[in-house]
Amino acid sequence: MNSRSRLNLVVMQVLVISLLLAMLGRLFYLQVADGLVYQNAALSIQSRDIVNPAVRGAIVDDTGLPMAMDRPGMVISVDRSVIDKMKDKGVGVLQKVATLLGKNYSDVYTSTRLCGELPLGSRTGCWNGTLYQPIPLTKVATSAQALKILENADQFPGIDATPVPIRSYPALAGENAAHLLGYVGSVTSADIARGNNQYYQNETIGQTGLEYQYNKYLEGIPGIKTVIVDRTSNITSVSKNSDPTPGDNLVTNINARLQAATEKALAASVLNARAQGNVADSGAAIVMDVHTGRVLALASYPTYDPNMWQKGLTVAQAQALFSASDGVPALSRATDGEYAPASTFKALSVVAASSAGYNLNANYDCPYSLKIGNQEFHNDDTSVQGHFSLQHAIAVSCDTIWYQIGYDQWVKDGGLFPHNNPNDFFFKNAKAFGVGVPTGIDLPSEASGRLPDRAWKLAYYKANKNFYCNFTKLARKSDLTPYLIAIAKQDCVDGYVLRAGDAVNFAIGQGDTLMTPIQMTDIYAAIANGGTLYRPQVARAILKPDGKVVQEYSPVVNGKIPASSSDLTFLHAALREVDTDGTAAPVFSTFPIAVSGKTGTGQVQGRNANGTTKDPTSWFASYAPSEKPEYAVVMMVSQGGYGASIAAVGVKDIYSAIYGVTGNTVDPKVAIFPTGAPPSGLPKVDPKNAAPVTPVVAP
Repeated sequence: MNSRSRLNLVVMQVLVISLLLAMLGRLFYLQVADGLVYQNAALSIQSRDIVNPAVRGAIVDDTGLPMAMDRPGMVISVDRSVIDKMKDKGVGVLQKVATLLGKNYSDVYTSTRLCGELPLGSRTGCWNGTLYQPIPLTKVATSAQALKILENADQFPGIDATPVPIRSYPALAGENAAHLLGYVGSVTSADIARGNNQYYQNETIGQTGLEYQYNKYLEGIPGIKTVIVDRTSNITSVSKNSDPTPGDNLVTNINARLQAATEKALAASVLNARAQGNVADSGAAIVMDVHTGRVLALASYPTYDPNMWQKGLTVAQAQALFSASDGVPALSRATDGEYAPASTFKALSVVAASSAGYNLNANYDCPYSLKIGNQEFHNDDTSVQGHFSLQHAIAVSCDTIWYQIGYDQWVKDGGLFPHNNPNDFFFKNAKAFGVGVPTGIDLPSEASGRLPDRAWKLAYYKANKNFYCNFTKLARKSDLTPYLIAIAKQDCVDGYVLRAGDAVNFAIGQGDTLMTPIQMTDIYAAIANGGTLYRPQVARAILKPDGKVVQEYSPVVNGKIPASSSDLTFLHAALREVDTDGTAAPVFSTFPIAVSGKTGTGQVQGRNANGTTKDPTSWFASYAPSEKPEYAVVMMVSQGGYGASIAAVGVKDIYSAIYGVTGNTVDPKVAIFPTGAPPSGLPKVDPKNAAPVTPVVAP
């Protein structure tokens, strides 16, 4: 390198070093020498959003009676960013608040902890929001409690009392409807992340039920006033100001009086079953308009108070909602409960038998028992036997006729070595009826039931083969009986094979077959209306606060049941005979309204927690009036006993409420639907379902 090149290199190095020194000097000046100036400038232009909550739309019944509405309330909340900085981490102030609100400190502590802050087994009732928003302890504080906090701010640092709209479920007709309506709760980080709307951290949104399903219509738009404040929090200007837009109102097909009567009948049936010595742990009841699929009432037992979230959920209440010993009140048995349909399924088997070529008007043998292979199948009642018509067999609930038909069809399809394209009349027919598929009801959760056909058997085998083949190692000691060990060995080899027992049990709705009460109601409504399967609908219309229709929900057809007109004629006669000269005759033979239906007593495998054998599932599926059906009514009581003595009695009570029956007399004056049919038009909804509230400042 020559001297000229070295000189050029030195000049470049000096230039680079000079630039670096200049940049470092400027950085020092901005961050240190003049940092306070820029810090003050940043502090002087902070903004705050003042949120004026929107009035949430009301949920009303088919007459316009509010079942869910907003009303003024007072929320007591905790600011974790304040109490966490205290020496005792806020223990003292939380104890004072707990005493003031009449709560246990442990409940207050848990409800103000993020779920991730608590051990896995102690998260029930935890806060699923963020630390950057006020955590509500109750939304129904009294004026005295609020004033105590506001007037003694030094004693309650980090605690605030603010007027807010709160959700109320007033039960004006005595209805509970918790599983229908759902509830609202504070918006969470997950809600903000997945929501299409820009939620603010102190908003409440629907969490379950109709509140969740139709939240986008109900929630409204909060008013936002964005202000610029200086470092002392003095407002210097307003950059944005919008008024709140109230949410739309939801008109349902539910009749609140009928909902209350259905809940009452269901609860009475559960207690009746217990009085007869059955466990009766839960149940469901549904009323549907057979011409439209509109759900007029839907009840689940046990239930809960939908207002408890506004009052402030305790740890014990939160645990009880999902506790098996309390019956898991959070679970809607009407849509999410799956049960063996038992003899109510025989209505479907009639159509399958007809498809297979059986004469529905012929007489058949109904022996007390039938031996298939090395297993004996029998009727539940020894008196149910003889040689009689299939119609009478449905009425008295003969099982052995269906065992024989199911077995014969299994043999024709190849038995243990099935043909390439077996007819599978029973399975294909049940699938066409909608078994194994959700109905599509407009609620956020619905089970599909189970159609245990050949495809299901194969899938189940693949999923459980390892357990079958290692049964003695993986099973509980109490299950290691010689019989179960032998079954496991067999299933390890060919558990995918459809056996004779599977076929005969399926014909009477037993074995692995499962259905939900809403599926059963939908099917019996289709039988009543001539074959149309409607999608069950709870919502009727969305209305603006001024009454303008946003959207009206018309009936939606899911399909047609595979029943010919002659099949339906047979079914109508057979299901009517059930109530005049069959298993339900003791309940309905003198009832002034002609009811058609089918009892069911589903056998349940397994034992209860106390070691006792599980009691049968009680069913009654029906429609009325028989000559010109308007309503389908279904009741199911889990471990309730016989369908005729439990569920049928409960359904009778529901029809009595619908038609105003007292004893054997019909009084239209006390009938829920005096004209005999539910209202066809939309009701007027009072837009003043809640009073305005004072704006609150969002964090």
